[in-house]
Amino acid sequence: MTTYWLAQGVGVIAFLIGITTFINRDERRFKKQLSVYSAIIGVHFFLMGAFPAGSSAMLNAIRTLITLRTRSVWVMALFIVLTGGLGLAKFHHPMELLPVAGTIVSTWALFRFKGLPMRCVIWCSTGCWVIHNIWLGSIGGSLIEGSFLVMNGLNIIRFWRMQKRGIDPFKVETAQQEKPAAR
Repeated sequence: MTTYWLAQGVGVIAFLIGITTFINRDERRFKKQLSVYSAIIGVHFFLMGAFPAGSSAMLNAIRTLITLRTRSVWVMALFIVLTGGLGLAKFHHPMELLPVAGTIVSTWALFRFKGLPMRCVIWCSTGCWVIHNIWLGSIGGSLIEGSFLVMNGLNIIRFWRMQKRGIDPFKVETAQQEKPAAR
């Protein structure tokens, strides 16, 4: 098996893991699943020889987990500098700057926003990744980011409609049911 097909296989695995990410309304589960997807797609990009995209995806994975613990502006700035520095260090074509820009935008969104605004900014970031992945010839990457664009777009509309009806789509529902009264 060539490295190319191994890379494409890893990309398809990432696609299968990432396909349901944006359905999650619980932000913790959303971020954990997004982190797993990002790590796997990062491996895919490194195997494809796309260092800026691979480093951006790996930073996405770490950054997304860290946003579960802190929303510090300093931590956000550190990830933005790391993403820009690593992305610019080995880029060879202007198209390779798209995932770097997308990662910087999504970093800002994950640290500064919640709920619908966060998903709207991430939707814009996804557009950068879609264009890059098609240019790179990444089958799994193009499928997943294209799916993210559609699924997140549809969920943004659905959540926005819920909010218009006075329903908070991001309210965490408790899994614990009240115990029935003793007889």
